[in-house]
Parts: sequence; structure tokens; C-alpha cells
Amino acid sequence: MIRRADVDVDNDAVADTDVLEGALHVEAAGVRGAPAMVFVHPNPMDSTAWMFQMAHLSTWYRCLAVDLPGYGRSPAARGPLTMAGVAAAVWEAVDDEVAGPVVVVGCSVGAVVAQHLYHQRPGDVAAVVLTGAGWSPTKPHLQRHVDAYRRQGLAYRYEYTLADFSARFRTTPFARWLADVFVGRNHLADLDTILAMFAGMQQPDPDWLSRDLQAPTLILSGTEDNAHARAQALHARLPDSEFVALAGAGHACNLEVPAIFDDHLLTFLARRGLR
Repeated sequence: MIRRADVDVDNDAVADTDVLEGALHVEAAGVRGAPAMVFVHPNPMDSTAWMFQMAHLSTWYRCLAVDLPGYGRSPAARGPLTMAGVAAAVWEAVDDEVAGPVVVVGCSVGAVVAQHLYHQRPGDVAAVVLTGAGWSPTKPHLQRHVDAYRRQGLAYRYEYTLADFSARFRTTPFARWLADVFVGRNHLADLDTILAMFAGMQQPDPDWLSRDLQAPTLILSGTEDNAHARAQALHARLPDSEFVALAGAGHACNLEVPAIFDDHLLTFLARRGLR
């Protein structure tokens, strides 16, 4: 069993875990002892963003979907957050469930956290799957979400969820139902913590975050995602990565085209000897 106490994590990351008012919440599916897969969700969603993958991939894997700070059933923060600190908190949350190297799957902010998970414990990460992800030295596109949260409060999650989908998909009743699911959990969310998460995300990613990520990596990018060009730039920086464009899909393509998303993920893992 992998324990966080057995490994070294940088001091800033350790300090950030102390800011949280408790452990991050984890939803689990699949047989204990099976190879583990850790899912980290995008803004403005929670672990439910992986509902299809949890149901499907738990056939073969122990699937662990984490609620990030301020979302779902995870606690609020009492101070500033960093992406490295959030990653350290994710490791703490999943350690009791993990037996052997894990496959880490992250979308958007979850993709940044996924890269930090690798760097904190590279020997414990068998592969990385990134979606809604991209490389950019600065992140000016995040400020509009901060401004909208400050104007609208947690109600902004409805509009924000729909914006994570392609223009075609967001007009469907199913997309609106998904947005209702997340907004229906606003009583569990904490706006100040979400804003603290954005403040951490707005800090430039260190150059080594992608450049030195040695694990086999799959990037799945919707062609209708605003981050699609940045996803290709990220692919060019990663030492051992594969890139798949999902035609017509948006930012949260794992919800929009789950069958296609899962097929590419499983094919990648089989090709890398992890299926």
C-alpha cells in the first residue's frame, strides 16, 4: 500500500494541505486491489463529472474520483491554495485506496493537478491522461470566470458548465440536465475556496511541469474546445505523449462523447501494457 508518509513532497505542497478543513472527498467504484485510476475534475464541476468513466472503467480498475477543495463533499480552505498543495491533498485522499502505480486522469484544472501528482510521486504514476488541457505561460482567460463568480456567486456554475460543452451539445436537454446536477449541489460548495483555487491556477505553471513529465501521456482534446490549440502546444512539450482530437467535442469531452473518450483511453492503456 502506498502511503504519503513514505515519500518526499516539497514543503509548499505539504503546507497547503494544512489549509484545508479536512480530507478531500473521494468517490470509489470497482474492486479493491484492482489497478487504480484517479480522476480529477474540471471547473465548475465535481467528481460527478466522471460518472460515465466511473461506471464503465470500474469494470477493470479501482476508480477514484476526487472532489477538489470547495466542490462536492470536499472541505473549504482557510487560506491560499496552490496547485502543488491541492495535488498533495489528492494523494492524501487516495492513499488508502491505492495499491501500486496509478493511472491519473485530469480535465482542465484537473489536468494541471494531474501533472503535479506525477512530479510529487513519479514512481507511483503509471500513465497520465489529460483532457481540456493546454500549455500557456500565462492564463489571462481565467479572469473572466473569477469576475463572473464575483458577480453571480455560485449560480454561475450553470452557465459555466454549459460553456464547457460544444455549442451544439450545450443546447440539448441532456447538457442542461448536467448543469442542473452541479448547480443542485451549490449548498455543498464554498465560493471563497473556489476563488482561492482560481488564484492558485492563475499562477504560471513551472516550466518543468510538462517538460519533465516522463510518464506515458495521452491528450484527448475536443476540436471545439477553446483550449484545443494550447492542447497541441502541450503535446509538443511532453516527452512521451500521444494526441487525439475528438471532432466536434468541447472542453469536458468525457461527458459529451464518453464512448469515444473511453475507447481512446482504453486503447492507449492497452498499447502501453496497462490494460
